[in-house]
Amino acid sequence: MTHTLGMSGSTILSNPSQFEELFESGLPHIEIGEFTDREAFQTFMKMRDMHNASFGIHAPLIRGNSKYDLIEEVSMPPEKARVLFEEEVAEAAQYGASYVLVHFPYFHGKARETNRMIEEGLQFLHRLKKTYEIPIVCEPKLGKNQSPLGIQYLYDFPPSLWESYGVDLCIDIGDYIMAAGDQWRTFVEPLLPMTKVVHMHNVQYRHDGYIWVPIHPSRELWDSAYDMRPFLELLASGRDKYFLFEHTPHSSPSNEQVREGIKWVNEIVR
Repeated sequence: MTHTLGMSGSTILSNPSQFEELFESGLPHIEIGEFTDREAFQTFMKMRDMHNASFGIHAPLIRGNSKYDLIEEVSMPPEKARVLFEEEVAEAAQYGASYVLVHFPYFHGKARETNRMIEEGLQFLHRLKKTYEIPIVCEPKLGKNQSPLGIQYLYDFPPSLWESYGVDLCIDIGDYIMAAGDQWRTFVEPLLPMTKVVHMHNVQYRHDGYIWVPIHPSRELWDSAYDMRPFLELLASGRDKYFLFEHTPHSSPSNEQVREGIKWVNEIVR
């Protein structure tokens, strides 16, 4: 079993002036999206070539395009969102991305006929995978006001049916533990055969919401909410995966603290 550790563009909020920081850890893989413009994308690609790193695209490729609209409208009609996403998949394949990751299934809140809606979306994503010969990775997300219903709807969807479409999954450990609490294992285990990417961050709750803080052996550093070791141990089983460090810069971690987290995760998943 050979897992791949990588850094997410979320750690610098895809700021072009900080691209070099993504490579400083020496990890072999970068996942990034929401470039400010096409010039920033080209700048990243030149740096990626210099460092000989693999990369995945986290849709949207360009900031302002759709993030959540493949099933139901959040910022634009699904029809428009799917046209934009297909263009991004085609471009990612052209540049040699390892995969394209998209928020799916995403539900704002309660919905009906969710199995039908999810399967129709899978048919679309399966077509893109076959047409452009690139893996598509789906990341289920919390909905409006931290609604866990999208994650529940994915749990209700037959795993064998999802697997039949050959579309991969991403497990965001922060989102899943927020959605499922102590029952996270029940929700995640059926998805392990389809899981290709893991997004790693802990959660710090604040009076005005929460932020993503670095995954680290010491939860006390940022008053992190959850013990992530059991979650990581479970995800380390089964097929090879990409493990992405996906904290945001709001907690201002030092380089040393990030390196400590990388070492800790590496010890667990190896």
